[in-house]
Amino acid sequence: MKSILSNFNDYVNKRYNQNLVKYDDLHLWSISNLSYFWKSIVDFFKIEFDSKPKSIFQNNQDFLNVKWFQGSKLSYSKNVFRNSNKSNPAIKFQDESGFYIEISWDSLKSKTLEFQKVLVDNNIKKGDRVVAYCSNRPEVIAAFLAVNSLGAIWSSCSPDFGFESVKERFNQLQPKLLLYHEEYKYKGNSYSLKHKADKLKNSIKSIQTNININEFSTFKPKVEVCEFHHLSVDFNHPIWVLFSSGTTGKPKAITHGTGMMILEHCKALGIHQNVSKSDNYFWYSTTGWMMWNYSMSCLLLGATLCLYDGPSNFPDLGVIWRFAEKSQINHFGHGATYFQNLVNNIPFEVESQSSAHLKSIGSTGSPLFAETHMKLNNLFPICHIISLSGGTDVCTAFIGGNPNKKSKPGEIQCKMLGASVEVWDHNGKKIIGKTGELVITKPLISMPLFFWDDPKNRRINESYFSKFPRIWNHGDWVTETKSGSFIVHGRSDSTLNRSGVRIGSSEIYSTLENLDYINDSLVIHLDSEIDKLLLFIQTKSKINKDDIKKIIRDKCSPRHVPDLIFEVPQIPYTISGKKVEVPIKKLLMGYNSNLALSLDSLRNPESIDWFIDFYSNFFNSSA
Repeated sequence: MKSILSNFNDYVNKRYNQNLVKYDDLHLWSISNLSYFWKSIVDFFKIEFDSKPKSIFQNNQDFLNVKWFQGSKLSYSKNVFRNSNKSNPAIKFQDESGFYIEISWDSLKSKTLEFQKVLVDNNIKKGDRVVAYCSNRPEVIAAFLAVNSLGAIWSSCSPDFGFESVKERFNQLQPKLLLYHEEYKYKGNSYSLKHKADKLKNSIKSIQTNININEFSTFKPKVEVCEFHHLSVDFNHPIWVLFSSGTTGKPKAITHGTGMMILEHCKALGIHQNVSKSDNYFWYSTTGWMMWNYSMSCLLLGATLCLYDGPSNFPDLGVIWRFAEKSQINHFGHGATYFQNLVNNIPFEVESQSSAHLKSIGSTGSPLFAETHMKLNNLFPICHIISLSGGTDVCTAFIGGNPNKKSKPGEIQCKMLGASVEVWDHNGKKIIGKTGELVITKPLISMPLFFWDDPKNRRINESYFSKFPRIWNHGDWVTETKSGSFIVHGRSDSTLNRSGVRIGSSEIYSTLENLDYINDSLVIHLDSEIDKLLLFIQTKSKINKDDIKKIIRDKCSPRHVPDLIFEVPQIPYTISGKKVEVPIKKLLMGYNSNLALSLDSLRNPESIDWFIDFYSNFFNSSA
């Protein structure tokens, strides 16, 4: 069967009288003809507009003042429910207790209408902000669709966010209404959010009402299924606000546009991940990570959204694969660190997984090491293994999968269509085959509308456009190969610069991953007057530091060899599962700990205590 990418290529050739044979040809056409390209996405996926655009794309060479689909109006929720059918469920859901349910399109519509009536009763109107402090359950999807149907703006945090972290985020938005799960379960224990929800209402004066959505968890229609009202909004009307990890400073309130997300997600999920109608799509996430928003958009394609609420390793690593088998998941996604653990601790359920269902394995969050990729290939020989690299900033990827091309271990296959991706050196010159900064040279439809509460776009300009004028610098350190694939080395602001040569930390991590006596690691380069490369490791057994240095020297290079190695009880991670490199670096360079990082942004904030003591004891004694 031809891929959606192939069908789209054929459509473009016929519609626009082209002769595009290779993917590179199609990509070049997409970035050279942005108006035609995005119009082709609208037509190919039959996206419904209530008012047609007067123009598709107007650019004055300023990323922040691009005009997309001027004069047009549409609705995300309406474009979701156009896919309603009797043949396949809208949602398949399981929680950690084993509770499993399949929810029909009619039931989802009924629950959405139920929420819509509650919102109307609470005077929620277009432009109002509604925030959610919720677990990853089906009623949250219905709540979002109801919020969207009224033209209100959504933002969410998962229960693992601490109170101060949630307050810091939601307070920026001045929301009118808070949705929360009064009770949620994690690793077999029950927890209440009511006290925190009440504190949020008292702390954020704009919140008029708190609503416990545990009361909406039963998917038995309480209202008659009918065609309810979908408010049509401007193409660039905000759909949701996502927040950066907040490891340093105030989290950025990244605001995305309605039409932008519809078009981008149809393209990314449909063309690059080959998600088709009636597929079962799963990407493990919480409501506080952009992948929740991204994966929800599979509903725009008529696919079934698969949700799992609970840790993916409790009570064992096989739990999520039992869910995958039961729900017949076709597209399985998770963070790179999860797959690195999986291939070294393979549960029976993976080895017995039916190959009849799985079509793709997706990874994001950090580079997928070549060794992990090869092991996944062995486990799932007929699956297309893809990696995505983008982020919360765009709620999508810049580089990702090509279903028509075999993926190479350690590499991301291609530039995404419509994304003018290049790699630049520090002088702003395009380079291939060498490591440099990932930049976007032409406006991308999924870039933020703005940061909420950012007068005169000061923070957004500092975040993306301060290094290269009028060029989006994403802060990723990558290499573009001669074949057009990409190797991601990590964040450029945590890049190692030794003897004038820039190297990524991922090579060290990849090497250490294969040492069975090391559980985890963190590399920090203090490139000030100290000029030391420090390696912090969490070990399973006794180690020989000289042996570790030799292995790194042999597998990587002499420049990768750490000056000092220290054993630590834990490696700090953000809630979204990223190693906390830059904040730890700042901490060890003398920054006040309160300024260096936000503890509420961490999955394991207790891990920081060791590093604070380390800085006080080690550096003061060696001064």
